[in-house]
Amino acid sequence: MSSVWWEEKRLSELNEEEWESLCDHCGKCCLLKLEDEDSGDVYYTDVACKLMNAEDCSCTKYTQREVLVPDCLKLTRDNLEEIAWMPLSCAYRRVMEGRGLPVWHHLVCGDKMEIHRSGFSVVGKFTYEDRLPDGDEIEERIVEWPLLTGNN
Repeated sequence: MSSVWWEEKRLSELNEEEWESLCDHCGKCCLLKLEDEDSGDVYYTDVACKLMNAEDCSCTKYTQREVLVPDCLKLTRDNLEEIAWMPLSCAYRRVMEGRGLPVWHHLVCGDKMEIHRSGFSVVGKFTYEDRLPDGDEIEERIVEWPLLTGNN
């Protein structure tokens, strides 16, 4: 069995094309999160960034996202050590931790839509903040499903 670049290289060694292609487009990092100021615990909600494409979890304004959404955190080689808030299923986190990529990852199976069909993305599971029902507060939208590992 031949090895592949994401198993041979450290994340810090990836070129820009490899770095970008590693993202599985699960959309979990684009869900709004709440942080407990006392404990530092991070809680995911089922409310997505206004820039997320509901069909494939891509960012509709990827190159402008940090300007349009000031809270957007761009994952880089320099801040990898700070991604403890990323879900265990995140491809960057999995590779960094030596756990490899799951069978539904497009680099493994060759199909960028498999993650959505397999249920490991946020497609069909979120709403946008401007579409919250009247009276709903974001604190009431905390969910645990984004933290599932997706190890298969």
